[in-house]
Amino acid sequence: MIKYKIDVFDELKKHGYNQTRIQKEKLLPAQTAQNIKAGKSITLETLNKICIMCKMQPGDIIEVVPTNEEIIKYY
Repeated sequence: MIKYKIDVFDELKKHGYNQTRIQKEKLLPAQTAQNIKAGKSITLETLNKICIMCKMQPGDIIEVVPTNEEIIKYY
């Protein structure tokens, strides 16, 4: 399971990317924005865009938290 370590939109806003700009310049599709707000997963391409826009690394944005099933299966 992927968990967001930061509020992605707060971080984007700090770097000059408010919701209006993101929509107007079509930087992230509306469905992707909804997925982020809902805490759902995003593609690596989207993570890459967010990293570039916020000047961060993936580990600054997301954290992998194994579910109980994943722990049993892989550990």
